[in-house]
Amino acid sequence: MRVAITGASGRMGQTLIDSVAGRAGVELAGLTDTPGSPWYGRTVAGLPVSDDAAAAFAAAHVAVDFTVPAATRAHAELAATHATALVVGTTGLDAQDQAAISAAAAHVPVVQAANFSLGVNLLAALVQQAAERLGTDWDIEILEMHHRHKVDAPSGTALALGAAAARGRGGDLDTLRAGPRDGITGPREPGQIGFAALRGGDVAGEHSVIFAGTKERLELTHKATDRAIFAEGALHAALWAAEPGRAPGLYSMADVLGIG
Repeated sequence: MRVAITGASGRMGQTLIDSVAGRAGVELAGLTDTPGSPWYGRTVAGLPVSDDAAAAFAAAHVAVDFTVPAATRAHAELAATHATALVVGTTGLDAQDQAAISAAAAHVPVVQAANFSLGVNLLAALVQQAAERLGTDWDIEILEMHHRHKVDAPSGTALALGAAAARGRGGDLDTLRAGPRDGITGPREPGQIGFAALRGGDVAGEHSVIFAGTKERLELTHKATDRAIFAEGALHAALWAAEPGRAPGLYSMADVLGIG
């Protein structure tokens, strides 16, 4: 299986390269990044790191994309053009970005997730179940912490957990999400789903979903100690998406893991 990796110089790009090197039956087909990035123009794992994403996609069975929204839009179009399966881990996407991904999914298999770890995806299923069973007198708050370099907040994983909680309550996150809290905000409104984001150090990712009731509290937590788990999960998703006969469509990690 031939895999292209976009954003090769990034944290996830580097970890993905290491994961491919350790996986039998998988080889790198292309590495891309933007001019000025740390590895641009260098040879890594026997391949040049260039900005020729079209060539990388054309040479690959599947591409793995952990970049920025504008790049992801372009990569989605390339995936459709070259019939290359796609795995998307980019976060901070808006409606236009999502539309481009959905358009590509009409032509090729696309696996999109905010988090590719098995533990987090199981956590989302548990959060939905808990939200289904606990009434709105149980307040839901989601706390996440990441390394100092992360640029978006709340994290994509935190938002995905919030969406799972909202589904459990028969609603959608856009409606139930609490606004930012700063200053005199007034009391908490019943049924809202709140978020808090912490940034510092080299934290790979920690997420807690807190169900706060009267006289008791339930907390569901996942802590990542090595971002290699995300790369391994993304590579697992890539191999799944690129299997012969996989129908075009927009898939989640729940589909990949069979826990949906």
